[in-house]
Amino acid sequence: MRRPLPRTAARGIALVEVLVAAVLLAIGVLGALGLQVRSQGALADAGMRAEAVIAANKLIGIMALDQANVAAYAFEPGSTPSAQLAPWYAETVSRAHIPGATVKVDVDAQPAADRTRVSVTIAWTRKSGAAANSHTVSAWLAPST
Repeated sequence: MRRPLPRTAARGIALVEVLVAAVLLAIGVLGALGLQVRSQGALADAGMRAEAVIAANKLIGIMALDQANVAAYAFEPGSTPSAQLAPWYAETVSRAHIPGATVKVDVDAQPAADRTRVSVTIAWTRKSGAAANSHTVSAWLAPST
């Protein structure tokens, strides 16, 4: 038959249990905070992508209404925007929602098919040192009948 341990030998066991529980709780809280930070980053990326889509769709709508001058909307990063493109470009690049945005507009007229393919690419970097993001919206413009 075993003899029970004296009371003095069992002292401090509750403290060890509390310390282990506190460490496990801290690990759980740190994990939850990490998930929160990552979800905030994903939400910011989604917001910037939505802003890029809205801006690109707005430009395509403007071009659809001005098909006679659609070639003037072509734009390469680093160049000066045409008079038709300048207002939209200034609004898009100066937006606080798409920091450091760069824009590229490709216009590919296809006279034989009586249509024009337009691609608007907006690129941005959410924070310095991070990978660049970009979104392209393409559309076909044809004269209304």
